[in-house]
Amino acid sequence: MQRELLRMKKMLLTVLVLLGVPLASHGQLSLTIEKALDIAEENSPNLRRSHMNLERYQETLVAQRASLKSKFSLNLNPVGYEKNRRFDNRLSQWYTNESFTSSGTFRVDQPILWTDGEISLINTFGWQDNNSNIDGDKNSNKAFNNNLYLQLSQPIFTYNKRKMELKQIEYDYENAHISYALQRLNTEKDITNQFYNVYMAQSQLAITREELVNAQQSYDIIKNKVEADLAAKDELFQAELNLATARSSVEEQQVSLENTKDKLKQSLGMNLDEDLMVFAEIEVKPIDVNLQQAISHGLESRLELRQREIESDELGFDMIKTKALNEFKGDISVSFGLIGDNKRFDKIYENPTQNPRVAISFTVPIFDWGEKKARIRAQKVAQNINKLDFHEDKVDIELNIRQVWRNLENLRTQIKIAEQNVMNAQRTYDLNLTRYREGDLTGMEMSQFQTQLSNKKISYTQALINYKIELLNLKILSLYDFEMNTPIVPMKDLISEK
Repeated sequence: MQRELLRMKKMLLTVLVLLGVPLASHGQLSLTIEKALDIAEENSPNLRRSHMNLERYQETLVAQRASLKSKFSLNLNPVGYEKNRRFDNRLSQWYTNESFTSSGTFRVDQPILWTDGEISLINTFGWQDNNSNIDGDKNSNKAFNNNLYLQLSQPIFTYNKRKMELKQIEYDYENAHISYALQRLNTEKDITNQFYNVYMAQSQLAITREELVNAQQSYDIIKNKVEADLAAKDELFQAELNLATARSSVEEQQVSLENTKDKLKQSLGMNLDEDLMVFAEIEVKPIDVNLQQAISHGLESRLELRQREIESDELGFDMIKTKALNEFKGDISVSFGLIGDNKRFDKIYENPTQNPRVAISFTVPIFDWGEKKARIRAQKVAQNINKLDFHEDKVDIELNIRQVWRNLENLRTQIKIAEQNVMNAQRTYDLNLTRYREGDLTGMEMSQFQTQLSNKKISYTQALINYKIELLNLKILSLYDFEMNTPIVPMKDLISEK
């Protein structure tokens, strides 16, 4: 029995070669599940799109952090000319004024992240040549001037907008990172499912070809019997019908195989004109899965829960912004510097003038018709919804892990049953084939045994594939690989140093 079991496993693993499915030819891509996942990692449209989105948020974060560093700017007005006629109220007479100017401003601005203020060093410099004519009396004034001062601008009685904007962008980047990781897991799941769909289609094609070979064999047997007057012609008609049905099944399975191949090629980002063939080792190795470990690790590590936490923090930011609507707030501006002017550039600050300045302003809300309170209530509802969603997500995680674990336990039993069914069906077919040759069975009865054998082989292969897929589902749900006995995609490795 053991030898027979080994023979059946070997047959299922090599059935594609033995039953007429050609080996990978020149120009045909041979795919294992590992190779398919590697191709998807590079070419999958969905994965590439998610990675580009990650890069976008990464660059946005880089830009935001750069905006917190000192900014240097220089504004130049090299040439200015103006001539006009004006009325001097002090002298009660008209005069003509002509001026040539050249000026510029150099400044260094440094945002203050922790206070949302800004400190600036500003230097305004210039040269002017003024000429005026009052009733023929000409006056001329040429001088260099320079105004150098340090300025502090600070909002008060309000939230730190600059710090909050940075934190929100950091959350956006982390969210994009998580989305990329989830897309990788989803891609692995999708590609694995499609890979085994192709494998199953190949297996079904091979089994239908085996059925065709058997149907041809049965036809030849009954034909010889009819020609020797050992069987009725209706037996031959039935054998012809079975043979035609088997040929039709082969053609249908061939079409189904090509369709599943195209779906896999699309997901892998391959040219649809390329041909491929998959190879898989689907033998099941018993794996002990600790249910509580799977649940605990899933609840600790699932990236979707971290996304909910980020959403909660962002809703907190929205609440702060909402409470800042129509709020009492103010601004303080303080500056101090020196102003100097002289006909000679090197003596600008020979007799400087101090220019201190202090300005304080307030915005006082009076009445908003209840807008602020209503918006605050709306934000509180949004926060409560987030809490409910977070709780439901945790329940769903545990529920899904429990279901997959039960499916795995059931599939282990189903595989053993399906394996035994194949051996029994094979023995039954072999015994009845002998009876058929001896004329103890009709063609219709023999066809039923053939169909039974084919169905049991397909069921066995499908049970093995289902077990593989459920193991993958458990890995994705718990973020723990029980085959390798190691966690996957830990958060400390997922989120890069910012």
